[in-house]
Amino acid sequence: MSNNGSAIVAPWLIIIGIGEDGVAGLGEEAKRLIQAAPVVFGGARHMELASALIRGERQIWQSPFEKSVEAIVARRGSPVVVLASGDPFLYGIGATLTRRIDAAEMRTIPAPSAFSLAASRLGWPLQEVTTISLHGRPLDLIRPHLQPGARVLALTSDEHGPKALAGLLCENGFGQSRLTVLEALGGNNEHVSSHRAERFSLEDVQALNVCAVEVIAGTDARVLPLGGGLDDLLFEHDGQITKREVRALTLSALAPRRGELLWDIGAGSGSIAIEWMLADPAMRAIAIEASPERVARIGRNAFRFGVPGLVVVEGRAPEALLQLPRPDVIFIGGGGSEPGVLDAAIAALVPGGRLVANAVTTEMEAVLLAQHARLGGSLIRIDIARASPVGTMTGWRPAMPVMQWSWVKA
Repeated sequence: MSNNGSAIVAPWLIIIGIGEDGVAGLGEEAKRLIQAAPVVFGGARHMELASALIRGERQIWQSPFEKSVEAIVARRGSPVVVLASGDPFLYGIGATLTRRIDAAEMRTIPAPSAFSLAASRLGWPLQEVTTISLHGRPLDLIRPHLQPGARVLALTSDEHGPKALAGLLCENGFGQSRLTVLEALGGNNEHVSSHRAERFSLEDVQALNVCAVEVIAGTDARVLPLGGGLDDLLFEHDGQITKREVRALTLSALAPRRGELLWDIGAGSGSIAIEWMLADPAMRAIAIEASPERVARIGRNAFRFGVPGLVVVEGRAPEALLQLPRPDVIFIGGGGSEPGVLDAAIAALVPGGRLVANAVTTEMEAVLLAQHARLGGSLIRIDIARASPVGTMTGWRPAMPVMQWSWVKA
């Protein structure tokens, strides 16, 4: 069944991947389908590449793109060919169209993706490589993948992408990394060149390019550890931060699951929300913070940790919570003792959702003890002591204890 409820038996939408080699890289069936199509949708570059085959009406992508999607949907049931770059379902048009059209109504003939072509040129086993699209997206998304010895294939937005990527590598202590720029792969203008990031000077880069990074970390490199409980020094903060050890235990209690939405209420530096999002690219989080200075700081931290998708809301709970999408999980690290905050959080949480709240003040402890008595859940007390100088010797200096309440909504 289609999205509008009426049955369609045969695929009417044909999506054909085309590479920089144009018609020469297409199979006979793909050529026949393009020639027979009464209408062909695609970008101006796609139209030029397949120009010799197109007999029907040409529809170049409109701006905004949704207009073209509507035009395709309006032709439902009639033959339509869509030309796409490489593999339409790898950061391509295929994913966009399946949000409106059932896969059963489509047929796809993919071409090799830019990542496949790049891996084949370099001799890199694709299953051992991190692939990421930076096309129209922040370069900061690559930061969590900059692990010593890693290999990363990154699709950039334009001719300026490689230089900007080299700059990011150098600024973060990865200047010795090898950066290979693969331009116009598969076409007559294909060009491959390799550089040290710190010596990158390539000019006149073609707009269609993939960057291959062999990561080499300097002694001062900002490497983001893969485990939970990141070093406090990695975050910009004013002291309002869930400390490393407590943060690790808190994230364990929050128990992230792929694609879930977290509310981080009283976010401070944003450390909990940031580590939540680092758990998986599909994770989502909203950081709620009343201080404008801290709001700006959370934004800077989010970019430096490669999670620019973190949503930061300036405002004081519970008022700031009213228009937000319902969360799967809530963490309350600050302001939880204020009237109405915990009640509003509990009401907003989806059934089966999880709530974790930390208390360092007696006032917040009293609130959590009352909620535990009313709703159940679990309480733990976290006591951390750190070794520090005592005169010429060393002793244990205890940190403020933290009470933590964890609860699952029925």
